[in-house]
Amino acid sequence: MEIIIANESHYKYAKTISDTITESAKVRGTGIAQRTPEYITKRLQNGNAVIALDGDTFAGFCYIEVWGNKNFVANSGLIVHPDYRNQGLAKKIKKAIFELSKEKFPDAKIFGITTGLAVMKMNYELGYKPVTFSELTDDPEFWKGCQTCKNFDILTRTERNMCLCTGMLYDPDGQKPESKKLNGKAFKRLKSIKETLFLKKKSK
Repeated sequence: MEIIIANESHYKYAKTISDTITESAKVRGTGIAQRTPEYITKRLQNGNAVIALDGDTFAGFCYIEVWGNKNFVANSGLIVHPDYRNQGLAKKIKKAIFELSKEKFPDAKIFGITTGLAVMKMNYELGYKPVTFSELTDDPEFWKGCQTCKNFDILTRTERNMCLCTGMLYDPDGQKPESKKLNGKAFKRLKSIKETLFLKKKSK
């Protein structure tokens, strides 16, 4: 298994990556914005993505998005093909894209939003902290990316202050805690509270 910086030679995987993201969104039912093959192709052009390959077979992917005049970067689109899940690959990809982000954009704050408990735990171990959405980029183009998520109405209803996703931020100028494990109960409880709050309102 290789995890490498993606480039133009990987255009052939764009549709597979897009389809994998779409299918994962259907299975999970929340928190995954869909991405077209054309959108993925653009992310393969500038060395701001990593791809995992088992020989010539696609296994996983994640890319960097740059916002706010390079003051913020997001590690987005983390996906592992179903054939390669439950092998620790997501964590390796996440670490690779995080290190690439720090190397290419050393002064930028790295952030992400997710409903996935596993991703929250991975972020925490890398030094991210849970934050309010107001501490993330205010670039409207980033938030437009949420339009294909089924919970976009929650984001707009709260005037982009909160959603079922949790915002997490790594600040290179802030305190850098050592990598550590986190009891997942805290994030599970947070997710449960959000689902109860927002989904009950939606059903009224």
